[in-house]
Amino acid sequence: MRIEEELKLDYSDVLFRPKRSTLRSRKDVNLLRTYRFKYSKNEWSGTPIMAANMDGVGELGIAEILNEYGMITCLTKQHDVKKIKQNKKVKSMFQNIAISIGIKKEDFQNLDKIMKEFNFFKFICIDVANGYSEHFTSFIKSVRDKYPTKTIIAGNVVTADMTQELVLSGADIVKVGIGPGSVCTTRIQTGVGYPQLSAVIECADAAHGLGAHIIADGGCTCPGDVAKGFGGGADFVMLGGMLAGHDEGNGKLVKSNGSKFIEFYGSSSDIANKKHYGGLSDYRSSEGRTVRVKYRGKIKDTILNILGGVRSSCTYVGAPSLKQLSKCTTFVRVSNQYNDTFAK
Repeated sequence: MRIEEELKLDYSDVLFRPKRSTLRSRKDVNLLRTYRFKYSKNEWSGTPIMAANMDGVGELGIAEILNEYGMITCLTKQHDVKKIKQNKKVKSMFQNIAISIGIKKEDFQNLDKIMKEFNFFKFICIDVANGYSEHFTSFIKSVRDKYPTKTIIAGNVVTADMTQELVLSGADIVKVGIGPGSVCTTRIQTGVGYPQLSAVIECADAAHGLGAHIIADGGCTCPGDVAKGFGGGADFVMLGGMLAGHDEGNGKLVKSNGSKFIEFYGSSSDIANKKHYGGLSDYRSSEGRTVRVKYRGKIKDTILNILGGVRSSCTYVGAPSLKQLSKCTTFVRVSNQYNDTFAK
């Protein structure tokens, strides 16, 4: 047993230090990024924010709107050929859609069927809660061997060494985050995790050293957190709860005391396991919770609010573009982020 004494930080532990800026307006900030990926050699341009592959978020209805803003949607693992065919706009937004799979034999089979029917998809997201198993790295190698021209996203991990391992196994983009999500109970149920901002900083450094990229997945509660993810070196920021509760996600609408809510739950929750896998196996426990998110209508206003916040962050630190944000970032450690006295 050993203890790491070095301080590790979450988004809530820091604020951006403002700096002199030549920018006159938020509208002058360029949020577009262009990336060329290590193995696939594919080039992608857009706003590097992703919808998580969670029920009510990783849906084709969400993808239609995010695509208009150049953002990527990672579809849930339950999207098969039949479900994808139901959407007539798929071919027009394929560049901003990732097909998600687990690491079972049937997941690989489903991927093969999708790629046979829709070979134009560029992104494959290999998603597991625990990215530290040898079987996971072997699976990535298998997918890379079969689909050498596809951009592979793989995760989740939170340490530099495993980020490097996934990249060397064939991942173009590593998904970073264990336990920071609003409906994830992994840290409570297992005691495992890593403060998200430090994970992003350390994993970004490891991936960039190998010519790969990372996604900061989880832990964002507001636009400022999204900006902090980019400031910490993330190439993409993935959102779940911040994009939940909207019409386009087709979640279950619940009315209570005159208010409307939409159910939102973790991918490892009881409800997700019952819905998709017939329930939890005897040897495991739930690592997700179910919550009611206040109904938020159309997702467009939420997207504009997030983008406006990130642009404003850039103006405060003097970054003319999102690409420059991490270079302009100095984080200040804090014990309190904001005054919520009259918001309680």
